[in-house]
Amino acid sequence: MPPRVAQWTGRDGCVTLPIGADTASGPGVSPQKRADFDARSWPLGDQGARAPIPSGLTPYEAAVMNIAGFGGRTSALLMVKDGRIVVEHYQAGHDVHTAQRTFSVAKSLAATLIGNAVLRGKLDVAAPAAIAEWQSAGDPRAVITTEQLMRMASGLTSDSAGNRTDAIYMGGASVRAWTTQWPLLNPPGSRYRYANNDTLLATLSLKAALAKEGEALDPAAFFDRLAMTRTFVEHDKDGDFILSSQVWTTARDLARLGLLYLNDGMADGERILPADWRLFVSTPSGPQPDGPFGYGAGFWLLDKSAGVPSDAFGAFGNRGQYVVIIPSRRLVIARQGYDDAAQRLDIAKLTAAVVAGDDKAGARK
Repeated sequence: MPPRVAQWTGRDGCVTLPIGADTASGPGVSPQKRADFDARSWPLGDQGARAPIPSGLTPYEAAVMNIAGFGGRTSALLMVKDGRIVVEHYQAGHDVHTAQRTFSVAKSLAATLIGNAVLRGKLDVAAPAAIAEWQSAGDPRAVITTEQLMRMASGLTSDSAGNRTDAIYMGGASVRAWTTQWPLLNPPGSRYRYANNDTLLATLSLKAALAKEGEALDPAAFFDRLAMTRTFVEHDKDGDFILSSQVWTTARDLARLGLLYLNDGMADGERILPADWRLFVSTPSGPQPDGPFGYGAGFWLLDKSAGVPSDAFGAFGNRGQYVVIIPSRRLVIARQGYDDAAQRLDIAKLTAAVVAGDDKAGARK
């Protein structure tokens, strides 16, 4: 195939340009200095992040001592209990500042950005999505809401399970050109079908809603507010963010995302998400997927997993990327990996083991 060019843009990482393009025809964004909050106290920095380490093995460490027993290839495992890190392990060559691709954990990041816009009155997720290409007279897609896109219930045609979006991720294709072309297959809200396109379209709706208010969509600035300063959200050549997969982040930044939801949308005394947003994203509504996990709005549900509290929900990504949030236990589990079809982590089994360890930790007090 013809070569592609990936152009560095600074805070937003790289942009994959179309065939035949070179850096001279790219976005032309100058590299920017990244915010660096490391010297601040956790979670707005990295100081004092670890809970006091007692002598001997803690119940949390004992629960995951044989991490390979849960399957997959784990590169980072981090647990937060009551706001402090109680387990933090990295494979060789990885540390607190090693960013890995999130894959579909990015969909939960997109839902978080949408939640902040809802808080500020910029977006109504129950209203039809603001997709310019659907507004011609008689277009049945005009009624699809942003919420239906978040819940994978748009009814749009998918070319394959999950909607293969390699052309966007790796080939330099336009997010807008690729996602807005698909016709309806089912009435909106009637069928669940997991699709990368739905999240990308929800993000386009968010961008349009903000633009109407004279505001740009700026994920980097938002995540910097949460001290997720090593979280890079890629965009295409037109500036549309690829928030279905193309985000790079660290285990600690994933834990910070989990803490935002554990604290019901509050960070450093400031409300970042609506008071009911955690309930919204973690509550099933409408059609549901087959299989062991339910689906909320940009987050998966572990309410059918044995040994796991019913309020557990999480961000799941391909190749073993997970953030599990258990409000009733004040627990966050962040796991990154390099899984494949032959070796996959059993996230329900791992979560149940951590909950069992939490029971033992409580019994010791």
